[in-house]
Amino acid sequence: MATRNDKKTPDAIELKPTHEDTSYIAIEPPSPRSLRGEASGIDRFLPPSFESAQYDIVLRRQHQRPRDGGGMKFSPVPSRFLNLTNTFEFSGWGTLTRTKFDSATISKGEEDLQNIRRRRTLGQFTASALAGNAVLGSVFYALPAVVVVSSVFSPLTLFVASLVIFLWRPIMEELASALPIGGAPYTYLLNVSSKPLALFGAALLLLDFASTSVVSAATAMSYLAGEVHLPFPVFVGSIIVLVVFALISLAGLRESARIAFVVLSFHIATILVMFIASIIAWAHTGNAQIRENWNTTISENRTPSGIAQEIFNGLCLSVLGLTGFECTPSYVSNIKGGDFPKVLRNMHIPAIFLSSLSMLFSFALLPMETILGGANVLSELGDIAAGKWLRQWIVVDAFIVLCGGVLTGILGASALCEQLARDRLLPQIFLTTLPLTRAPVVTIVWFTIFGCILYATSGFQLSVISNMFTLVWLMVMTLFPLSALLLKFNRGRLSRSPRTPLSIIFLTFAVAFTVTGGNIALNPAIVGYAAAYLIVIAGIFYATMKKATITRWLFWIYDQTTFLHGYWWSKGWGEKLNNLLRAMRRQPVCVLVKTDEINRLFHKLLYVSHNEETSCMKLVHFYNEEEGIPSEMEANWKILDEAFPEITVDLVLVNARFNPANVAALSHQLEIPTTLMFMSCPGPNFPYPIGDFGTRIISM
Repeated sequence: MATRNDKKTPDAIELKPTHEDTSYIAIEPPSPRSLRGEASGIDRFLPPSFESAQYDIVLRRQHQRPRDGGGMKFSPVPSRFLNLTNTFEFSGWGTLTRTKFDSATISKGEEDLQNIRRRRTLGQFTASALAGNAVLGSVFYALPAVVVVSSVFSPLTLFVASLVIFLWRPIMEELASALPIGGAPYTYLLNVSSKPLALFGAALLLLDFASTSVVSAATAMSYLAGEVHLPFPVFVGSIIVLVVFALISLAGLRESARIAFVVLSFHIATILVMFIASIIAWAHTGNAQIRENWNTTISENRTPSGIAQEIFNGLCLSVLGLTGFECTPSYVSNIKGGDFPKVLRNMHIPAIFLSSLSMLFSFALLPMETILGGANVLSELGDIAAGKWLRQWIVVDAFIVLCGGVLTGILGASALCEQLARDRLLPQIFLTTLPLTRAPVVTIVWFTIFGCILYATSGFQLSVISNMFTLVWLMVMTLFPLSALLLKFNRGRLSRSPRTPLSIIFLTFAVAFTVTGGNIALNPAIVGYAAAYLIVIAGIFYATMKKATITRWLFWIYDQTTFLHGYWWSKGWGEKLNNLLRAMRRQPVCVLVKTDEINRLFHKLLYVSHNEETSCMKLVHFYNEEEGIPSEMEANWKILDEAFPEITVDLVLVNARFNPANVAALSHQLEIPTTLMFMSCPGPNFPYPIGDFGTRIISM
């Protein structure tokens, strides 16, 4: 403890330590009169001013810091734990470290950077195939649902609904250009907003992927069961499909993309043959059938309001034929640079014509009762257009391409769960991969089990899952304009192209809300189904984010329940919970800082305190010999270290350039994954791609 030398005058206070270190710290506190230019000899005999007392406190507190860290930063604030120790609430003092990378660490960083770049192996066609099977395969389960509510107006509603993706495409392109990171839109929200909102997006996205797989598998088996007799129930076949394509996805992303490309090519060939056969058949039979269908519909809906209502309801349900577009950004980190807009184009252009023309040909060749009576509309169309051989071909195609939709859901969920595991929101076992294919085996197995549970809890009813799927898909698609709006407001400096006008974003919101409201009006029960699953998944994610807070509540309950403290079977619980809390908070995080402005440093620490349950944070500043270290960096670090008694704030000064390879090298040296490294938003002149860092952006 420092002692005061009374021989000194009040204007010069010398603090001298009592231990071996004989160095001293002296300051010259300002006098109120000297600040006004009115100093006199009388001031030398006045008691210390308020400013002087403030300096005394700062010096005393700073001098008590252990030089090598350690010790506990206890606070005089009373504890809410009256009966048990609360040492988990306090951490040690931070330390200052100066480091320079050796050649081995630099090599590891370079290797990590090359691995990130080698993952971008998907070209525009293979990447299009992964989600394209879900987009173009949705025609098999969208047509029966749409024709029930909009009858002969179905071709119009399907065509108009497919055009709304023109609103989403520039938004999705801007987001992918700014943040080419896997697991979107969860990763978009994580980088432009708070972690709880991002977890809500992750819950929606996971439910969407599971619904994609289950609906695709169940529809495939339903289509097959409508043509041949199955030796087992449809739900058993659906589960078999989920398991088989889970095994296929274990072959790895690259091989799965090739399989998806073959499946999509077969589907496109089938559709082209069906269209050609339908045109020829229509030319032979004339317009008698479509005229009859039209007259039947008009006679049943004589009022313009009834027709308008049918068209609107058809538009709301027609978006079911667009499911799959939301899956593409989830693996954008694996798509070659510049190919993402081409991927969206490759999926969108066929989707515009596929559903609407298929429905038009159905009305031209099939009677209304046939269209309304069976789910296998396209196989009926093939039979009328060319005969049994085309009918069988379409059934085989439907089964295969819908199974490709199962693969889309599995791969999308794999990318999302990998990102959640890297963010410490899922157990690290989810990062386990097969040695040869690098496929995430635990994620795939867990997701398949989850899909089966989702299907079972719906009573194995395809209609329930399909209705819920429509609402969940619309909510996921709403996350994209929301992310774009937050990107512009919170991360406006981030380099990206194109830049979507605000008018397009607000128009997209309006369309999404209108269509969502229309679907809820058609079937209010879907809100209950979606909410039930969503609350469970979001609750699990939130519990993993706030596991230390939940444990702290258990600790408080045990602290207040004093009668339990005397029982032999409950003794030691307090110490065990205390140790558990300390273990949960040991995972360090890293904040990369450029300047020494204390307000900016404070907001970064505040973000960590609110979003990460950790007691160890490292402020890292990269510098070179020419520019040096900001003058107030060390002083402001000490202030912040004292301001957060529950977090040990270390300062690490790295003598190296700030680039992706050195950030990866720092990750190896500090043993902190780059996903737990945070940085400010880079400006438009930033020389490196943000996707190469793998870090999180937490401020402007």
